Amino acid sequence: MSTTVDTTAAAAVPKERTPLRPARIVLHAFLVCMALAWLGPLLWALYAALRPYGETSEKGYVSWPDKLNFENFTNAFTQSDMTHYFVNTLIIAVPAVLLTLFLSSMVAFYVSRFDFRVNLFLLLVFTAGNLLPQQVIITPLYRLYLLIDLPGITMSGKLYDSALGLVLIHVAFQSGFCAFVLSNYMRSLPHELTEAALVDGASVWRLYWQIVLPLCKPAMAALATLLSIWIYNDFFWALVLISTGENMPITSALNNLSGQYFTDPNLVAAGALLTAIPTLIVYFALQRQFVSGLTLGANKG
Repeated sequence: MSTTVDTTAAAAVPKERTPLRPARIVLHAFLVCMALAWLGPLLWALYAALRPYGETSEKGYVSWPDKLNFENFTNAFTQSDMTHYFVNTLIIAVPAVLLTLFLSSMVAFYVSRFDFRVNLFLLLVFTAGNLLPQQVIITPLYRLYLLIDLPGITMSGKLYDSALGLVLIHVAFQSGFCAFVLSNYMRSLPHELTEAALVDGASVWRLYWQIVLPLCKPAMAALATLLSIWIYNDFFWALVLISTGENMPITSALNNLSGQYFTDPNLVAAGALLTAIPTLIVYFALQRQFVSGLTLGANKG
């Protein structure tokens, strides 16, 4: 009875508010300014996309609108044949993400769970690939793609101008970063799990596939989110390694909205916003896993 009374009395006492400190006020003001700085261009692009080009050419972009509609979005979707380029991007992004996560997780598993002399050197070799600027290797890579013949496998008969070529270059460039992240996470897993599985007679493949890999789901989800956004937004490799317009991904579809002598900026803004929708869907679908993956190890010593 007394415990209940004490609990009720404690709940009735109002909690004291933490006094506002100047440092906290400055911090929140800085965060608000940074959020506005990031959202400003996006909101301005949305504002321009909702206005007809004739109105902005007459009044200017810094003016009050007479009417707002979604006509630019409809025209951008139909004129650029965006559905076709969305499919092209899926053909490139989905295999590239899955292959990158699969191969990098195998490298990370071997490097982190087995002790041998060159394990650190092997990880450094994979990670060093991310230190090379793309512009440095583009000339030899371009010539290599032209020399590799794949008759009957690709439409062009070569590795150049094919979705397979883009998938391979994305896997090669992203595997180092993913192997580095996954190896650090796998090292935090208790070694007793793998040792007990080995004592029970589990094979190395079963140890990787059924024990270690399921425990890496938060890290894999975070990396999948980042890889999906990076590969989806790629423009450089598609521009250099694809020559046929119909084989290009969605980032190149915006070129169809620009004419030789005239370009409608409002139409291009609408197209750019449409191309950003899939990345937002991926982020919101994996938001919880992405945040949990980013905070892995924050509470570990």
